[in-house]
Parts: sequence; C-alpha cells; structure tokens
Amino acid sequence: MRLVLTADTHVPKRARDLPGPLWAAIEAADVVVHAGDWVDEALLDAMTARSRRLIGVYGNNDGPALRARLPEVAWVELDGLRVAVVHETGPRTGREKRCAARFPDVDLLVFGHSHIPWDTEAPGGLRLLNPGSPTDRRSQPHATYLTAEVHAGALTKVQLHRLPRPTRP
Repeated sequence: MRLVLTADTHVPKRARDLPGPLWAAIEAADVVVHAGDWVDEALLDAMTARSRRLIGVYGNNDGPALRARLPEVAWVELDGLRVAVVHETGPRTGREKRCAARFPDVDLLVFGHSHIPWDTEAPGGLRLLNPGSPTDRRSQPHATYLTAEVHAGALTKVQLHRLPRPTRP
C-alpha cells in the first residue's frame, strides 16, 4: 500500500496550487494523509477527487467550513498499521513522550503545524512523522512531503521528497 503524507498546504494563501510532483504522487498513491492547515475547502475537494482514499484532519488555520468536514484527530488502520493523524503535537521538547502517552495504541502518528520534516520513534515504538510543507518551507531549505509503504502492519520505504519553490498567489 503506497502512502503520501502531506500537511500545511495553505492553498491559496501560500501558493496557488500544490506542486505538480505532489499531485502526481497523490494520484498514484493508495492512501493520502493530510495533517491539517488546508485553508480552503477547494483543496479538500480537489484532493478528494484526485485520490483513491483521503484521510485528513483540520489544523489551526482551518475555518468553520473545514472543521465541519474534518475531525481534529483521525484514527485508521492501514493493512494492520494503526495510524493517528493530528495537526498539532505541541513543542519539540518532549514530543515523543507526550505523543506516546496521548496515542498509546498507535503505531504511526502523522502530524503537521511546524512545517519542519520530522521522523522519530518514541519509547514503546510509536513512529512520529511530519511531512513538512509542500508550499511554505519557512526556515527549511526545501518544501517537502513524504511517501511510504505499508505491508502487513509494517511501515517501510519512508522517503522525504524535496520540491521546487512554489509559485505565489
């Protein structure tokens, strides 16, 4: 099962659209995970139309319309892998311990908010992934997203993809 992980897209405030390579990855994936800060419902509609399966949550920059359509936390099992998706996890310091306590029965936690790619493991084995942002790199050298594969409950081939600078609105 092929996954695409993204967050903090901020379309159309930070970019007119998602970069082409991310759209291509979305269309090729079995499951797309978006960890919040869509900003506009049109992107949710477009991603829903262009993906086989979309799992998403709202972020702190998402208004009432998106919050009405998306949960704060999404819980899903993907080929035996227990996954949670949330936008915010709090400060960097203590993140692994805090998330392991909040999500004790999860194998993978996908989160966003910081726009900083993150890949760590908490005590007890919880894997934490933040794909960064494909449209607003902030202090990062590149805009990014993640891909991964799931087979029989195991997450493999986690890859960070660097994107060209997005076009501004």
